[in-house]
Amino acid sequence: MIVESKIYSRKNSVVECRTCMHLCRIKPDKWGRCRVRKNEDGVLNVYNYGMVSAIALDPIEKKPLHNYKPGTKVLSFGSVSCNFRCPHCQNHEIAFADLTYPYLREMKPEDIFRLAIERKADGIAWTYNEPSIWHEFALDSSKLVKEKGLFVVYVTNGYMTPEAIDQFEGVLDAANVDVKGFTAEFYKKFCKAKLESVLECVEYLVKKRVFVEVTYLVIPGVNDSEEEIKEFTAWLSGLSKRIPVHFSRFHPDFKMLDTPVTPVKTIEKAVEIAKENGIEYVYVGNVWGHRNESTFCPRCGYLLIERNGFYIEKIDLDGNRCPRCGYEQNIIL
Repeated sequence: MIVESKIYSRKNSVVECRTCMHLCRIKPDKWGRCRVRKNEDGVLNVYNYGMVSAIALDPIEKKPLHNYKPGTKVLSFGSVSCNFRCPHCQNHEIAFADLTYPYLREMKPEDIFRLAIERKADGIAWTYNEPSIWHEFALDSSKLVKEKGLFVVYVTNGYMTPEAIDQFEGVLDAANVDVKGFTAEFYKKFCKAKLESVLECVEYLVKKRVFVEVTYLVIPGVNDSEEEIKEFTAWLSGLSKRIPVHFSRFHPDFKMLDTPVTPVKTIEKAVEIAKENGIEYVYVGNVWGHRNESTFCPRCGYLLIERNGFYIEKIDLDGNRCPRCGYEQNIIL
């Protein structure tokens, strides 16, 4: 199904897409970087509306979101293509695919809600490839499921414009944003994007009261220096010490098969640096069974939420306070 973009401007025959921070200026009969938006006679048309490549019922911890609705289930949806070009993409089969991808199925917003109810999901997640590039379908579907009492989360690279975020006001409950590195050079080389735009997006999501968690994939020899981790965690701490951060272990994939797996000690050093910078909730990802999969009270160290991988073993909270010291947690149950 082809629909008109919700956010663009036109000057003569050229349109400017305002859905993501690339702000593509698209000439007649040309496509944007995302390869799903096309200028047709001065109208920016969206070609991936309702085009679904992947559906799965996941624990919300898999997104990963550890402090938002722990223990709940989300029905996750993905489409095709992306506005980044990361050579280590773990979903490259769909993120680098285009509209000719053979396993696409067309769905309507009503189908999203129906499937969520059938599979007994507590909410829905837009994930796998970058959700903002099918902004129109995600927004229409999210409004419907939100009206019906389910929650909505995004797993995103953080390249949405303020206008796109504004259209989700009152609809988007939580987001996990990948901050993929913390230098302009990294983003230019690996993502074909700008770090400053990602940071602005995270800051704006927080301003709009979306519940934010951040993931940092630690890649050996690429973005794992102590100085870079210090700068990243100092920025995050300056924004809010209560934003959870996930340091995720890199596994070789796609075009970076020769890059080694991240040593666990490197991940643990990142955790240590984050805590030194005052961040209250610091998690480890892709290290099954690690102590820092679980949630501890930032004040007294009491075990609040015990996890084994993506699965909850127990939740021990007094409302949203620590039962031992009474400290109010940044956790939404």
